Amino acid sequence: MSGKPFLDTNVILYAFTSNDPRQEKALALLAVGGTISVQVLNEFVNVSRRKVRRGWAEIEEALRAVKALLDPPCPLTTELHDAGIVIARDHGYRFYDSLVIAAALQAGCSILYSEDLHHGQTIGQLRIQNPFR
Repeated sequence: MSGKPFLDTNVILYAFTSNDPRQEKALALLAVGGTISVQVLNEFVNVSRRKVRRGWAEIEEALRAVKALLDPPCPLTTELHDAGIVIARDHGYRFYDSLVIAAALQAGCSILYSEDLHHGQTIGQLRIQNPFR
């Protein structure tokens, strides 16, 4: 089990969103370090472009910072896909949320910081915690 946490997409997004009260906490979590997945990177880019309307240069700069502060991202694999299906089936999460949980479990993390999942729930050795509560 890793002492480092797994960070969901919303933590990364808030770290790079000025004028948001959650930014300070998100930046503190990034500074501690941790793990993410390629899916988290993909979601960050998608939301940054589609909802936040950031330019490519700003997105690429943020991605460089994230990659410098955190461990290399967990890749998307067929094993991760299969584990995500099991989590979705057994715990009722949406599939893409289940992939995040599966990646955190695969990385051996003991905590998953996410605003979108069930705060306090434990799946295997992984505890889900909303750091913005």
